[in-house]
Amino acid sequence: MAKIIQLDPHVADLIAAGEVVERPASVVKELIENSIDAGANDVTVEIKGGGMTFIRVSDNGCGIPADEAETAFLRHATSKLRDERGLEAIGTLGFRGEALAAIASVSRVELVTRERGCAEGLRLALEGGAVTSKNPAGCPDGTTIIVRDLFYNTPARLKFMKTDRAESSGVAAAALRCALSHPEVSVRYIRDGAEEFHTPGDGRVDSCVYTLFGRDFAAGMLEAGTSDGDVAVTGYVSTPAAAKGNRTGQYFFVNGRFVKSKTLQAALEQAYRNTLFTGRYPQCVLYISLSPSAVDVNVHPAKTEVKFLNERQVFDGVYYAALGALENRGPAQNADVAVSPSTMKVLGGPPDAAEGKGAASPRPAGRQYAAPPHEASVKIPKASFKEMSSEEFINSFVSGRSAAPQKRGRQSPVSGGTYRPGQTELDMPDIPAVAPDTQRPAKTAKAPAGARLIGEALDTYIIVESGDSLWLIDKHAAHERVCFDRLRSQQRETMVEQLLTPVIFSPGPEDAALLAENASVFETFGISLELLGDSSVAVRSIPSYIDESDVEALLGESCAALRSGGTADPSRRRDEILHSVACKAAIKAGRRSEPEELSELAERVLSGEIRYCPHGRPVAVELTHSALDRTFKRT
Repeated sequence: MAKIIQLDPHVADLIAAGEVVERPASVVKELIENSIDAGANDVTVEIKGGGMTFIRVSDNGCGIPADEAETAFLRHATSKLRDERGLEAIGTLGFRGEALAAIASVSRVELVTRERGCAEGLRLALEGGAVTSKNPAGCPDGTTIIVRDLFYNTPARLKFMKTDRAESSGVAAAALRCALSHPEVSVRYIRDGAEEFHTPGDGRVDSCVYTLFGRDFAAGMLEAGTSDGDVAVTGYVSTPAAAKGNRTGQYFFVNGRFVKSKTLQAALEQAYRNTLFTGRYPQCVLYISLSPSAVDVNVHPAKTEVKFLNERQVFDGVYYAALGALENRGPAQNADVAVSPSTMKVLGGPPDAAEGKGAASPRPAGRQYAAPPHEASVKIPKASFKEMSSEEFINSFVSGRSAAPQKRGRQSPVSGGTYRPGQTELDMPDIPAVAPDTQRPAKTAKAPAGARLIGEALDTYIIVESGDSLWLIDKHAAHERVCFDRLRSQQRETMVEQLLTPVIFSPGPEDAALLAENASVFETFGISLELLGDSSVAVRSIPSYIDESDVEALLGESCAALRSGGTADPSRRRDEILHSVACKAAIKAGRRSEPEELSELAERVLSGEIRYCPHGRPVAVELTHSALDRTFKRT
């Protein structure tokens, strides 16, 4: 065994620097945080060569006293911590005193600073952590730090750096997070002589989000907020329609510090349960404020991970802030928007929490929520579903008399309408004697109060004129939400149909075992499964509202959902299966529906009862009069 020795201080500094300075983005993050701690409200970041050759961070903060400038570059030298008691309530972004020392040990650094009120400033140059020059200098109040030739003395680290473009992206992301963390600070980012962004520094989160992410991102955000006294959460969360395929758009800030936390991620995504497709993630910019003593930020060298004293309380704060924003979204807010795929106004909001519809748990008493926006709801009277035989239907059509009740078929899980074998539409009469191109009987749906049901387009979209807007409603997505909510709340007993010949489904060994493992969950929906061998499943009964031809597709989709969603939580397993059941039970696009059906769905949508399908797809889009006028050049 080799002899144990104490490392040279310079080698120890290089090793320590590796924990803090991983890449140019780490340098920029630490320097901007120091500027914010110094009270700056204007910070400029400039890089060249991806930050490997040149980084400059300037601020208008308090500056560094001339006699303390050299001390600032020593390890564990800090103005923000005095003793161990300070670790119990850290209120600044930096506190370890390692940032400047680590940066200086692996680069060539130049510091230009002037303390407020001083007649002159100071210029200090360092190379590899050693001071090379120190001179008085004329400069404005504040501090400018220039970092050149990063990792010039550590070639082992240098060879692991990525391309200039990749490193520039990392720097931009670090500067962006710092700008978001403190909207009251104006942050300007310049890359290779071109300005990438410049936040206003007006203290408004919405203007900061708009500047950094653009119009489309900002338009898809909802204001969120909640407080229970100890934990306050404010900021913005995305509509389900604005969700993305990854979590890169999730920004959490705890007491002004950007953090990565699985607890906060889980709380946010739990609020969107049953409103998003599998593999889609909500976006957010959320600020969590709590007592500094209730959070430990000293658990990671980069200070991006934290521990909470009361994780349940913080989880609830984020969950109810996001859930409140989704529930408060108005269903019919007439915005003046242009008619284009990127700017069409999408009807937004989550499923109703009432009667157990998608609600995870009731709101706790004493919790305060952001005030909901104005909701303009339009009431469309429900149409009754009449029953009639085929002959009576035809006779009534020929004679013009009112229709008598028709015979019952399969029961709808939603509204008491009927299904017939081979059909998936509500109350579609069986008319074998009428040719496909024969004109359908003109049923008159009740006109909504203040709205007009125009009809159906492409056998898929309901068209409604309401106020100064035209609404296009996806009937399948809307009806799927109705089915999902009703089935999930178990408001009516499931009618089960025993199959004379079982449906044999052969998904393979893994999926067959997965279906057998969740057989009891399928049983609650009236689907009886039996494992045949290692790779096949026999379906012996199905609910009356599911067609036999849809069974294989239903089970295949359920397997995919269970694999991606996990099977640890029983309620989550049930919801994953229920997504597929509701989809197959819903009215199918491409099949014509009766006016009564269209009227009822339109009422549910425009009243705000239905806002998204269980997978998170929007159910309606709004085309305003002014937007249509602009499209046709009438303005």
